[in-house]
Amino acid sequence: MNISNPSPAAAALPATFADYTSVQDYLFGLKTKGVKFGIDRMRVLAEALGHPELAVSTIHITGTNGKGSTAAMLDAIFREAGWHRGLYTSPHLVRLGERVQVDRRLLSEEELIAFTNELRPTAEKLAPLGADMHPTFFEFMTAMAFLQFARKGCDVSIIEVGMGGMYDATNVVLPELAVITSVSLDHCEMLGDTIEKIARTKAGIIKRGRPVVIGRLPENAERVVREVARSLDAPVISVREEFGDDISRYPATCLEGDHQRWNAATATLVARTMSPRWKLDPSIVSQGLQNVTWPGRWQRGQVGERRVVFDASHNTEGAEVLDLALSRLLAETGQAPIVVVAALGAARARPLLSTICRYAKEVHLIVPKQARACTHEELEALVPSTYSGSVLRGTVEAIFPGPDLCTLGTPSDVIVVTGSIYLLGEVLSRLEPERGKGEGRLQDF
Repeated sequence: MNISNPSPAAAALPATFADYTSVQDYLFGLKTKGVKFGIDRMRVLAEALGHPELAVSTIHITGTNGKGSTAAMLDAIFREAGWHRGLYTSPHLVRLGERVQVDRRLLSEEELIAFTNELRPTAEKLAPLGADMHPTFFEFMTAMAFLQFARKGCDVSIIEVGMGGMYDATNVVLPELAVITSVSLDHCEMLGDTIEKIARTKAGIIKRGRPVVIGRLPENAERVVREVARSLDAPVISVREEFGDDISRYPATCLEGDHQRWNAATATLVARTMSPRWKLDPSIVSQGLQNVTWPGRWQRGQVGERRVVFDASHNTEGAEVLDLALSRLLAETGQAPIVVVAALGAARARPLLSTICRYAKEVHLIVPKQARACTHEELEALVPSTYSGSVLRGTVEAIFPGPDLCTLGTPSDVIVVTGSIYLLGEVLSRLEPERGKGEGRLQDF
């Protein structure tokens, strides 16, 4: 590979970053350049780094919803079996290091500094190879994950795509198997405006001869996935074929909701499909599914005297799941909840608010610190005209002014914080300061 000297602009930066603030600023500078689909840059970067993505056995996961929960379930299953695991997910809730975990230990600030100092010279040498060849923020983080998992001697890495699949930076891996958890309309401006187009993009992670486990997909999406798999001689293992439509037949998990049992079934089929050398017997799988840690997915808690539920339901499919969860909550408590909500984009906000307004007695509209966040005015315009409850503008700081503090309702009320995962991150960083100071500007993608 012909790698030339860094550009003068790059050379103007300090030789190395001495502190985490400088690293944050540098990574934010990469992030402001936006999302760039395509894996050519990542292929070149991976080659320059000696292909760390090939050093560890990998499970590659995509899906509109459920991929993070399924990844966490698989991590828990492999933990029960005694394996050393790498887990790569995005975005983070509070801290950037959450994205890259080894045995659920977050990447530390010191490691982030070291990896950035290591990767930056390589990135600068790649930039002159062609237009847009400098790695993006997400590609930087993906490279960190590959290097960390290889150097820590992980037995298995569980890799979640950032978006889509075919053109995602993570798609340089050669996994033991691929996983497609779900397919619905989301990120249509980037992935396609039909279920079929989105399914084809997600099916892009399927590799020749390697199995693919699919969750409960719409019929038209499943047809596309099977077509792609057939063209690559990739066996398809289907949750619906194995477990049917009766949710009572699905594996149980400590995460609440029928959709989590769908994800548990997906994780179970992954475990069954893996080579016998992994020793993922049914008792190990069952134990793992009962010991999953994945914050912000119908996560119940207590804030002072208030019962609070945190749930990231950020798109149309998520709104359908939220509908069932709120219905059950109403039946369980006998009273309408108070809902705190934020969303990124009208396409996501509309079904979310429609669902919430069928159950909530109060709706508090929040604008998280993200460029794509809906404004108060945009959210108000999407509240159904038939809704008779209170609609109020709010801020995270006013509603959750500090640890163990919530200013809404009375001790008998249940507060549901839902919608954008970025809202949940801002709330949790205030309620749980031990998580560290929130890194919201590095959150999106």
